[in-house]
Parts: sequence; C-alpha cells; structure tokens
Amino acid sequence: MEREQNPRNNPRKLRNVALRDFEALINRYGYIEEGGKHPKAIIRNRTLPYKRENPIKACYVKELYNIIDSL
Repeated sequence: MEREQNPRNNPRKLRNVALRDFEALINRYGYIEEGGKHPKAIIRNRTLPYKRENPIKACYVKELYNIIDSL
C-alpha cells in the first residue's frame, strides 16, 4: 500500500515509478494483456495501453491512478 500512496502524495515521484511496481499495481486491480505493439492494462471496463520502459512515464502512472480512483 505504501508504494501505491507514495507517488500520489509527491508528484515528483511520479517520474520515478519502477516498471515492476507499476505492473504490480495493475495486477492488484486488473490484469495485463500482451499482444500488439504495447501491453495493455485492463481494469474492469477501462483499457490503458502503455510503453514498457523503466522507469515508467509519469503520464501512464497518472492515468492508472485516475482509473483506480474512478472504481
């Protein structure tokens, strides 16, 4: 839970989220679908394609948090 809350409380840390932490958060609320050019985070009826790089870009982290907050 601390990993999940930490970047939210400090916007500068959004730029330093490790890929493994990002994907662990996806798997906590949904799953990752492989295929195509990029993987997709599937959380209920929402889909978030993202580029697999480490650290993950802040825009993907922000969007993932927006999806989670809308649940």
